[in-house]
Amino acid sequence: MKRILISRPMPDSVATAARKFFDVEVRQKQTPMSGAEMRASLALYDAIIPTLGDRYAARTFKDFSNPRCKILANFGVGYNHIDIVAAQAAGICVTNTPGAVTAATADIALMLILMSCRRAGEGERMVRSNRWEGWNPTQMLGQHVTGKTVGIIGMGRIGAAIARRCHFGFEMPVIYFNRSRKTIGMPARQVGSLQELAAHADVVVVAASGGAHSHHLIDAEVFEHMKPTAHLVNISRGDVIDEAALIAALQSRQ
Repeated sequence: MKRILISRPMPDSVATAARKFFDVEVRQKQTPMSGAEMRASLALYDAIIPTLGDRYAARTFKDFSNPRCKILANFGVGYNHIDIVAAQAAGICVTNTPGAVTAATADIALMLILMSCRRAGEGERMVRSNRWEGWNPTQMLGQHVTGKTVGIIGMGRIGAAIARRCHFGFEMPVIYFNRSRKTIGMPARQVGSLQELAAHADVVVVAASGGAHSHHLIDAEVFEHMKPTAHLVNISRGDVIDEAALIAALQSRQ
């Protein structure tokens, strides 16, 4: 029976289903695997189910010409934490789960849009700290979502799902920046640059895939073009945004 490692605790039903076919070990830690753990896993298991944070870098595969592990079945869509070239050179196949979390991620994007625009987090903190003194007409006015322009960076499965929710749920005009034109069954206007999108959007949603090609994609120039009233929602990888540039833009009230 093939031996499998699941790198994070999962619902019991997942391990139970897997054990019908495999000898399964579930790592009982919520933290990323250490370098030593990852190196050992390649020798001890036939298959590994890693996830975000388990950084199978090139050095992890060094000197493994024929490891026991033959597949890294990544739990998640993004896989930029795995060095694909190094894995393949070691004879290991890498897979991911495109489409599995499209709806959930799009829902979370809408949740974040609403929380930011309508100041939900601030309101909750006010109530929890006993600072709420009752309703008044100007309290926590925030910004309307309905009818505002949303700019989506990356019109893949998740970007398109966000666009549909914004358009049909909140009557938001949709503009997007993407390497190719997309047909998503609803009105959406492609723009020619990130700067153009930033200048016209009331809400900017980053849904680009992670990796070297998108590192610091959202930089100081993009922030300079954004409206002072705009909201930024990132459901991509963290390093897609230049955090130093973001901090500078916030501190200068740009």
